[in-house]
Amino acid sequence: MQTIKLQYTETMKLSDMPAVSAAIGFFDGIHRGHHQVIQQAIDYAEENQLKSAVITFHPHPSVILGKAETREDYLTPLHEKEAILEKMGIDYLYLIEFTKELASLSPDSFIERFINGLTVQHLVSGFDFTYGQKGAGNAASLQEAAQNNTFSYEAVAKVEDADEKISSTQIRELVASGEIEKAVELLGHPLTLTGEVITGDQRGRTIGYPTANIRIEPAYFLPKTGVYAVEVLVKGQTFYGMANLGYKPTFQEDAVLPNLEVHILNFDEQIYGEQLTVSWKSFIREEVKFNGIDELVGQLNRDKQQVNAYFA
Repeated sequence: MQTIKLQYTETMKLSDMPAVSAAIGFFDGIHRGHHQVIQQAIDYAEENQLKSAVITFHPHPSVILGKAETREDYLTPLHEKEAILEKMGIDYLYLIEFTKELASLSPDSFIERFINGLTVQHLVSGFDFTYGQKGAGNAASLQEAAQNNTFSYEAVAKVEDADEKISSTQIRELVASGEIEKAVELLGHPLTLTGEVITGDQRGRTIGYPTANIRIEPAYFLPKTGVYAVEVLVKGQTFYGMANLGYKPTFQEDAVLPNLEVHILNFDEQIYGEQLTVSWKSFIREEVKFNGIDELVGQLNRDKQQVNAYFA
């Protein structure tokens, strides 16, 4: 997959682009609804001898438009979004920088610049996709634009679970409350975090629970603090583990940012500096402050039993 970064300017010129069938949207999480939109574009490309593409934006529009709630962390930060799209078989990712200038484009100007300009022959969006100044463009206007231009268009109907639309907002709420299994069901793929293993305080090794401390990129939307059953990918191998996401209140009282520590089961290697991918599987318990090491170790033993039972 080739990623092509684009920025709107008055003098923006696009070099010759291949004819594509493209899915358009922000696609945070690439959940089951997003997947259907993207797959429709892939299927059309295969049926009509076109290249497949995804047209998306970064950062989230709320950051630029000064919304009350801004989305600066993501279910799938950009590098994870790219990996999922590549695995799906997308040929081109057109990544448009979202700016105030872009937000001020009329729907017609947006079509001319980023649909006709990218040689889109077929366009797919969700039923509720909007574009152009103040979101004036929508599925109906895209259908009209397709009739007046050289591309065809289809809108994918709402994808539901239990009579409720699957949405990134809904999944973020589930993740924030620790309902990982339900969130993963709606995503249709694992919820992961990748980071570098860094040196921690090495206290876990002294109590029989050595941990890999993970550097967390700010771009990740994190679950609620607590202990989780996780799968861990390191050096190309997958292991089970238990992760603590939190502030380690037993040992420190002034932490501002959460730490992520993972005890990898049946594993004893030095992996400092390695990239480790954590797949969140199940919430085990809340983070609590313990009255000493013995109480902490006793709880860790119970946590380990619960994690082993989960993976049994």
